[in-house]
Amino acid sequence: MLRRSLISILIAVCLLIGTPVLAAELRLTDVALAPCDANDPGAQPGQALGNTRNNITSPEGASCYVLSGTVVNPSKRAVVDTDVYARILDRSGEPVLQNRTRVGSIGDVEPGSQAFALRLAVPKGTPGPFDVKNPRARGFNAPVRSRANDDDELLPLEQTVVTAAQD
Repeated sequence: MLRRSLISILIAVCLLIGTPVLAAELRLTDVALAPCDANDPGAQPGQALGNTRNNITSPEGASCYVLSGTVVNPSKRAVVDTDVYARILDRSGEPVLQNRTRVGSIGDVEPGSQAFALRLAVPKGTPGPFDVKNPRARGFNAPVRSRANDDDELLPLEQTVVTAAQD
């Protein structure tokens, strides 16, 4: 009898300690994709093709875009290591970001609603307007990667984009 009790207690302790990290689905609203501001450090000028008078730029490279909106965390706990997923289609319905739907990470999301913004590199010459389909966010109830310091959570370029999106 004592042996069964010890085994039961040991199993219960193992279950409590080994709680799995569960994924949390978050809702995205007001999602928009817009070109980066001309003053944005991510907006890199194109290379001139020789006709500088008409400011013709090379189709090679990438154009800077910002995917922004509101993320809603309905739970009472913060969701950490949150990734944003979406299908971004060009005018002809072709995917802009080939072979991927993960568009970036927005870090930790506190309970409630908050603005988010991600900088994306869209191949130059991709015909717009763009359509954002099935935007969603998924995070976890516990960290799944090495944690950065509070000041290091966002790269400097992302800090300026998020600050601008919140204003």
